[in-house]
Amino acid sequence: MYFNQIAVPGLGCLSYVIGCPRAKAMAVVDPKRDVQDYLEIAREEGMQITHIINTHVHADHVSGDQELRLATGADIYIHESAPVEYKHKDLKEGDVFDLGAAKIEVLHTPGHTPNSISLLVTDKARSEEPEMLLTGDLLFVGDIGRPDLPGAEILDEQVENLYNSLYVKLANYPDHLEVFPAHGEGSLCGRGMSAKKSSTLGYERRANPMLRFESFEAFKKEVMSVFPARPKSFSHIIQTNLKGAATLDACPMDKSLTPKQFEEMMNDGAVVIDARDSAGFGGFHIPGSINIGFEKQLANWVGMVVDPSSEILLVVDDREDYDRMVTELHRIGYDLIFGYLSGGIMAWLMSGRPVDQLEQISPQQLSERLESSNIRVIDVRTPAEWEAGRIKWAKHLPLSDILAGHLPEEEKDEEIVLQCGSGYRSNIAASILRQAGFSRAKSLAGGIFAWSNAGLQLVAA
Repeated sequence: MYFNQIAVPGLGCLSYVIGCPRAKAMAVVDPKRDVQDYLEIAREEGMQITHIINTHVHADHVSGDQELRLATGADIYIHESAPVEYKHKDLKEGDVFDLGAAKIEVLHTPGHTPNSISLLVTDKARSEEPEMLLTGDLLFVGDIGRPDLPGAEILDEQVENLYNSLYVKLANYPDHLEVFPAHGEGSLCGRGMSAKKSSTLGYERRANPMLRFESFEAFKKEVMSVFPARPKSFSHIIQTNLKGAATLDACPMDKSLTPKQFEEMMNDGAVVIDARDSAGFGGFHIPGSINIGFEKQLANWVGMVVDPSSEILLVVDDREDYDRMVTELHRIGYDLIFGYLSGGIMAWLMSGRPVDQLEQISPQQLSERLESSNIRVIDVRTPAEWEAGRIKWAKHLPLSDILAGHLPEEEKDEEIVLQCGSGYRSNIAASILRQAGFSRAKSLAGGIFAWSNAGLQLVAA
């Protein structure tokens, strides 16, 4: 049997290839939208992609099922309860696929969504006993799937389904069964996933706090206590995956735009994402642009900040960065990308068009100013980060609240320093506040990391 896990950094998406080179057949489970990895594996291993299996209707990334079907002609499979509109074949409890030495059995394990399945995998060349369980978004390493995404009206039912799938159905399987989830660290489909990409059922029973409750009531109380942030992109992604995503060849052709063309599209309402680092953005940027630079959580932050229906223009350092950014955006269903600024920010500057600056204040400068002026510090980190330690004079206003429209109480002409862990989120926050009229918004360069490394003190919240 051939088995391979494909990871998407940042989004935390994990997809799988299961097959048999001797039988020349393979299945792809939960494919990402950029499908070249699967096609290369099939070619290198001498297999044909014959099955495309979705463990559920995903909310955090656009499935690559349509791309793969176009490239290979393989059938798409999903649970019979999934209300998808695209051509597919239904799966139900107990269905079995035999791909040479690989045997795949379907378990219906609702809870994250009503249509969620897990896949019991056996390598028949080694044993007739199942070797691993692909748990989809039911069970993660260190956590479980969130049940709230399908909607509040079925939340209670979903929590009960989640409990039964985890505590009743999985109870039928031995501790040594390997666990391979559909998501890992970085995903917003759970709350506290481990950086490990696989585990065993027995270890999760011992170490995963969500598998250690003695009653359904205690389990439900914890599950309902808090849910991760829901990006703007999730509803759009769910609808895209229900309909079947447009193949990438149907997306707008990208363009290298002159400053004049770029400005005209901005004036027509396009959103400008500046993907450079915080220092570059701080030095010069196009007025009204939003700084969301390259880092592991890039796609999640775009999903939080930018409406999925927006027409998008990009400011990047070079064509390679543009291609990287487009791949990240396509993965979360942001397909209306109309081009990038040819020559980057210097071309805009040299054309005589206006630029703005976002001052980056150092920890030492901020410390001195806090003692002698009315400068305000707003900490945009999460509540957990705030509780772990903060700058003495800071006020707390999480970025998620700013994105929801909650603006600082300060006057718009006051000097405000936005601060986060590294400077990444504070630049996003400052971009948004500048658009809202806070003309003297700044960002703490390096955030709390730089503040601590400069020998400056934090206090308890």
